[in-house]
Amino acid sequence: MSEEIFDVCNEHDEVIGRAPRSEVHQRRLKHRAVHILVFNSRGEVFLQKRSRLKDCFPGAWDSSASGHLDAGEEYDACAVRELREELGVQATEPLRRLFKLAACPDTGHEHVWVYVCRCEGPFCLHPEEIERGDWFSVDRVNQWTREKPSDFANAFLCLWPRALAALAC
Repeated sequence: MSEEIFDVCNEHDEVIGRAPRSEVHQRRLKHRAVHILVFNSRGEVFLQKRSRLKDCFPGAWDSSASGHLDAGEEYDACAVRELREELGVQATEPLRRLFKLAACPDTGHEHVWVYVCRCEGPFCLHPEEIERGDWFSVDRVNQWTREKPSDFANAFLCLWPRALAALAC
């Protein structure tokens, strides 16, 4: 299997080139990703525990689904693809864009669009990507991120408070 190729971006999220995943990560080049937060009808969020085989944040808790954009891919298409690939579901409602994070060290040098959707599951978790997942109340996630931030991927810690603020509007 050939290595993924990512668009390399500048600080304004404009594509300035392409490079293999390993080079992008090694050189800390700016690139693109999506995070999707899936909520159920009880207001719980589904979080995934990343596979221990992942190159970044192995075994850390993270957004419901997330991933890099392939070279030439659009953010919205990637969000739909990642939801399908990682959780095995096709969204029954359109994914809603919440906000965008600028690339920085805390996001792994990724420009990140954060999405939200409703889905009850069941999910078919991709074993190479996800060790396990579960539903959590917002209060539980808030307490957990305060008490044990090291349990979470850095990007999730960045996006979670902003997502809650955006959803409260």
